[in-house]
Amino acid sequence: MKDSDKIALITGITGQDGSYLCELLLAKGYKVHGVVRRTSNMLRSRIEHLRRNEEIYDQQLFLHYGDLSDSTTLRRIVGDVRPMELYHLAGQSHVGLSFEIPESTCEEAGMATLRLLEVARSQPQPVKFYHASSSEIFGNASEIPQTENTPLRPTSPYGCAKAFATQLARVYRESHGLYVCNGILYNHESPRRGENFVTRKIARAAARIARNLDNELVLGNLESQRDWGRAQDYVQAMWLMLQHETADDYVVATGETHSVREFVDAAFAVVDLPWEKYVKHDPSFDRPTEPARLVGCADKIRETLSWKPAGSFRQLVHEMVEAELAAIDPRF
Repeated sequence: MKDSDKIALITGITGQDGSYLCELLLAKGYKVHGVVRRTSNMLRSRIEHLRRNEEIYDQQLFLHYGDLSDSTTLRRIVGDVRPMELYHLAGQSHVGLSFEIPESTCEEAGMATLRLLEVARSQPQPVKFYHASSSEIFGNASEIPQTENTPLRPTSPYGCAKAFATQLARVYRESHGLYVCNGILYNHESPRRGENFVTRKIARAAARIARNLDNELVLGNLESQRDWGRAQDYVQAMWLMLQHETADDYVVATGETHSVREFVDAAFAVVDLPWEKYVKHDPSFDRPTEPARLVGCADKIRETLSWKPAGSFRQLVHEMVEAELAAIDPRF
């Protein structure tokens, strides 16, 4: 592929994954186009450093107003940009919140994916399509660890929507010959994680308590376990999927699980405080149904695409707490 052909379109470019993927693609010489909502004007902090760079913005990085519910606009954007690679990352991604807003969650994660698949299928030039699936499609998993062939048994509206979209992607690949990859990503975190996610909430609280700005942290189930990785590593996996000769589905995971309690312990260790003194449990924060032990087997992507995660669980937690401390006191 010539550099002039390296054009990518990202939905969800202002999110955690979208911003890291954008940086990765720019570093690889791509022209990167992103779809943003007009209402996200105030929510672009993750890519603000790129927008302020005159050598990048409107030179290598371009933003287009659009909405996942508007197929006409999506079709126009894709037609104008003519991307070689389309990364579909956008949508409501908070599992707990999906119980409160199930309809919009299913609309954004499910139907929006269908619209984009149809748009990609109608293009005169082939488009490589990455769909951001999720470990939540396995839900009450029938086996541990989970692989690409584990049956789908979601336990949340978000998981159901992602399962629907994941199956659709497979149908379009197998029935229409579209190059579509499902990235079945397990939990991945970073300093850019949204503040409504438990990992960011813990990291932020540890930093604020250490600086005497807060005095407690209220959480739900401390025994919930997750397979947590680094978002920076996982966007590399997304890119690798679309460079392979054939499209396929891949589990992206560390293969390790850690509890919320372990995350709390590691976070407060960074600031040398006893977490038991500050953390309180509130049952109202617990999920209505908790998925089984979700831990991924990433053997396929390791063997096929030579991907593996960098860094450890404790390094991830340290990175997130340090970023919160730096935000409070830039001299840190």
